[in-house]
Amino acid sequence: MQTGPPVIHTTGRPGAAGDLAASSLDSVLRSPVTLRWVALASLVVNVVLVFTGGAVRLTGSGLGCPTWPKCTNSSYVTTSAMGYHGVIEFSNRIFGVLVGILVVVAVLLALLQPVRDRRQIGWSVAMLMTIPAQAVVGGITVLTKLNPWVVACHFLFSMVIIVVAYRMWLATREPGGPVRWLISAPVRALNWLLLVVTAVVLAAGTVVTGSGPHAGDATAHRTGLDPGMVAQLHADLVMLLIGLSVAWCFALWAIGAPRQTRRAGVVLVGVELAQGVIGFVQYFTHLPSLLVAVHLIGACAVWLAALRTQSAGRVREPEAAAEAVPAPTLPAAASAR
Repeated sequence: MQTGPPVIHTTGRPGAAGDLAASSLDSVLRSPVTLRWVALASLVVNVVLVFTGGAVRLTGSGLGCPTWPKCTNSSYVTTSAMGYHGVIEFSNRIFGVLVGILVVVAVLLALLQPVRDRRQIGWSVAMLMTIPAQAVVGGITVLTKLNPWVVACHFLFSMVIIVVAYRMWLATREPGGPVRWLISAPVRALNWLLLVVTAVVLAAGTVVTGSGPHAGDATAHRTGLDPGMVAQLHADLVMLLIGLSVAWCFALWAIGAPRQTRRAGVVLVGVELAQGVIGFVQYFTHLPSLLVAVHLIGACAVWLAALRTQSAGRVREPEAAAEAVPAPTLPAAASAR
């Protein structure tokens, strides 16, 4: 008869539970799904970072931290003397650091994949390189006291980062084989023209912003251009973009393009029309901050929709089985232990 405490039988070695947890963590880190979600999160937070940067400008907090890389001459963080402007500007800087951490995680996960994809590694490393570059541009923006042309470069570089983040996310969703185009060469050329005009519209929008009232600080300079003139130029370019987008949609229907490609074109036109309405309303209501912020997010939406039209025009074939590198497995003797 047993008189002592009950005996709890384990499955083997004392560290079996720890080994199981380590194995589960390893599976999560090596999972393509995990990498895909991290890549998507990186894309989303880069768009959010554009919004927080706009919030800094729209609240007049552009010089809440008047120097760089420190917030003040004597502190890396905001102080009570800087007030809420310092909190807003410093919060934007902290969010940028969080974006950098997320990108580092993406690089590590890309390297840990059982079958490494050079596109995933390349785009994740490219994302990592953009982080210090954008930080330097942001620093120059502060050191030049919000020079409107530097502010414009700061925003446009964010659009470049969104391209890189989008391509990284796309690389986690597609096979690694060769590209097969779903549309003809002339239609692809029209699509490239569409992307170029979209970029020009975004650039013109930064000039409108640099000529308008939301400078980010009461002492910040403006471009000196007539706001009405540059706003009219921007509106004309938007009309050109919408016309090209509609023409591209008709071309897709004419060649019998797949549904996913035609749907991407329709979505682009819809986003452009919504963004155009917001732009007109904010102009005729004298640029209220809330509508300007919505318009800023709309600019990111237009850019992503334009990028989607290109990726929707092709597919990647799966890699040949002979070229695939099998995932490492444990020896039979070790797995039996």
